[in-house]
Amino acid sequence: MVFLSKVLSFSPKSISRFIFAHSFSNSSLPKSLISRITTAFHQENPKLIDPVVSSKIQSCHLESVIHEFRSKPTSAIRFFKWSENFLGLNHTLKCHSMLCHLLLSKRMFDDARWVFAKMAEKFGEFDCLAVFDEGFKVYGADRSTVYSFLVDGYCRVGRINLSVELFFRMCKMGVSVSHYALLKMLSSLIDLRRLDLILDVYKEMENRSKGEPKRCFDVYGFVMNGFFKNEEASIGLEFHRKMIERGSKPDIVYCNKVLKSICCGYSCIEVANKLLLLLLDVGPRPNVVTFSTLINGYCKEQRLEEAFKLYVLMIGRGIEPDLIVYSILIDGLFKLGKFEEGHQLLSTALGKGVKLDVVIFSSIIDACVRDGDVERGVLVFKKMLKEGICPTLVTYGILVNGMCQIGCLLEAFGVLGQMLKNGVESSLLVYSSLMDGLCKAGNLKGGINLYRHILRSGFIPDVRVYSVLVNGLSKQGLLDDATRLFYQAVKTGLTPNIYLFNTLLDGWCRLNQLKKVANLYSQMDSYGVTPDIVTHTALSKSISQQGKVHLMLLFLFKMLKMGFSPDVVSYCTLIDGLCKHNNLTAGLQVFSLMVKNGVNPDIAIYNVLIHAFFNEGRLGNALELFRQVSRCGPEPDIVTYNTVIYGYCSMKMLDEAIQIFEELKLRQIRFNSITLTILIDAFCKEGRLDNAMSLFSAMLETGPAPNVVTYSSLLDGLFKSFRMEDAFKLYGKMLGSNVSPNILSYSILIDGLCRRGLVQEASKTFSSALSKGLLPDVVAYGILIRGYCKVGRLVEALCLYNRMLVDGIVPDSVINMTLKEFQLENLLGKSTCTPLQELNRSYCLAGKL
Repeated sequence: MVFLSKVLSFSPKSISRFIFAHSFSNSSLPKSLISRITTAFHQENPKLIDPVVSSKIQSCHLESVIHEFRSKPTSAIRFFKWSENFLGLNHTLKCHSMLCHLLLSKRMFDDARWVFAKMAEKFGEFDCLAVFDEGFKVYGADRSTVYSFLVDGYCRVGRINLSVELFFRMCKMGVSVSHYALLKMLSSLIDLRRLDLILDVYKEMENRSKGEPKRCFDVYGFVMNGFFKNEEASIGLEFHRKMIERGSKPDIVYCNKVLKSICCGYSCIEVANKLLLLLLDVGPRPNVVTFSTLINGYCKEQRLEEAFKLYVLMIGRGIEPDLIVYSILIDGLFKLGKFEEGHQLLSTALGKGVKLDVVIFSSIIDACVRDGDVERGVLVFKKMLKEGICPTLVTYGILVNGMCQIGCLLEAFGVLGQMLKNGVESSLLVYSSLMDGLCKAGNLKGGINLYRHILRSGFIPDVRVYSVLVNGLSKQGLLDDATRLFYQAVKTGLTPNIYLFNTLLDGWCRLNQLKKVANLYSQMDSYGVTPDIVTHTALSKSISQQGKVHLMLLFLFKMLKMGFSPDVVSYCTLIDGLCKHNNLTAGLQVFSLMVKNGVNPDIAIYNVLIHAFFNEGRLGNALELFRQVSRCGPEPDIVTYNTVIYGYCSMKMLDEAIQIFEELKLRQIRFNSITLTILIDAFCKEGRLDNAMSLFSAMLETGPAPNVVTYSSLLDGLFKSFRMEDAFKLYGKMLGSNVSPNILSYSILIDGLCRRGLVQEASKTFSSALSKGLLPDVVAYGILIRGYCKVGRLVEALCLYNRMLVDGIVPDSVINMTLKEFQLENLLGKSTCTPLQELNRSYCLAGKL
């Protein structure tokens, strides 16, 4: 070991003689004067000291006075400062050391450090052991406490060499250094990069720890972590290498702790890997924990290739993977969706006799559920049962949640029954998953009944339970009920979260109730809930639905001013709203702002812009943008192609639309019913019914299945081509396929009948639509009103017009022209006759049915 003592320019013995030459008896004031001084300072009032008395106090008296304050060290501090600042006296080296002793004996470390700092500043380098020696006789202080204080003190005043010197002298004397002082000294050495001194200290600690607990290896971890924390990994690794070269070898347990700190605390997996390679090179020999720590670090960063390289390396080194290693790797594979590889590794682990526990099986099931492969999760669950492992509440909860997500409610309740049968009590989380499944399946009544069962079972519903119910009510348009439930929950002491507020806000936004939205939004702060990007996106969508362009833009800039960074969904909502209200220019400006703010547009935004270009007849811009995303990304999806096909069709460029459809098939993008419906509608409008029927037949044979819009488009084409029988056959086929007609389908049917003069059948069809709960729009009313007028049934026409007004529907230009053409304007506003009233009642009755 290199001895680090610095040769001092004075003799310790001469200082000792100087210190002890002055005793309290030779340099003391009379006891009466000392009593007056102590009394004044005990009362915290130095003014009580007579000026005559204070004038007699000399520097040589200070030590004896301070000694008298040993029962009350705070008074000693005040006297020390007063005598120096007010009397102008100089305290001796011994005086400083006595005060430090006094303060340390009362464990007043902060005040003692202040005195030592003044002492070091005033007297420079001195033999602290000699200076502080007499104090042990007077105050009976513990040598380890005092000397450790000095080690710490020298570090604080920046004299690290003296601190290390004192440390070695203490070791030689057999005096132990406190843990705190040792760490303080090491911290200073680490900050100064004094690797040589650290190695000397480490060796000394190792020598002293023989036969004792391995305290020195705590030093190893502290030093290594210190260098890594200071981002000086190379010095830390060099410390390990040199330590081994000097004959020291820490236990692998401490090395593993350092590895874990690097992976978890400093998130620097490359440095951890370098340490592993160093361990393999110079020792100590890594064990299974070493490898599992590093493998876990790589898996957390989704770097499975490196993780498996370590897996192979540890097997090659004769270290068998344990449960932890397999658990980490299997979990990593499943989280990345690599289910086949995960199951293979699972089989390997089971084949080697590794007993996987319920935690890893639950983790695998959870990964399957998150990936949407609940069926595979069930298989893993069965394999777990086959291995004799009992599922926990967490396992059952994951499975129930997964089944509810895919709508398998019967199976989910079956798992609940099995869980209860096995003696595992249910939880709020399991019940909330079942409630959510019921509500999403449209069974709101079942969800409410389960909520009542929860209350009867003694559970106190939490915010998740209320969120599920509020969301279920909101999705069915029962916003008043949802709001009442929200306030009822708050009244019982529930603290609402952002999800609960966002659910309600979204519901009211969809109903365009801006006043209620604003009221709810203003209440968020009073509940300590801060609006997030989802909140502002919902509000932005509501404003855009109102068509208030200036408010949309103001709201965007307000979001930016509040420090929110709108995400791609928020920007898409805003751009879509602007484009839908014929303000493509503003939409493009927002698009430019989004790109400028570093938000990458997704394909949904490009779809909105392509559609807007087509709507404005800007074919060139639409195609240019379409080709740009085809070349550079983001990858076009089926919505992109549907938009372009529809755009071509709207501009009566059907051949070009068909070319895009063929390109779609070549790119192996799966088309949907919307794609084919757009083409069928275009064929019908151009009178190419054979092409339309051919495409329709292909849908029936190979899919995708036609929807109500597909049938409506074909019905309209057949009626307009006067193919009445084919139209009615198609209508019958639609009903036979369990495709329910909507008001558009009925309007087309009514129009076709009216064109043939079959107004009575048209009237029955209208009544049929009412009986199915459909609400006629202005188009449906306009068709039948005109049909009545054309066959001279003017009374029925006026009755229907009257009903339309009662329903709150404003007549359009087509209806007004019909009234003018058949000279019915003069009859409006006059009292209706009995036949009119009766006919109106018949329609009302049909509506109720």
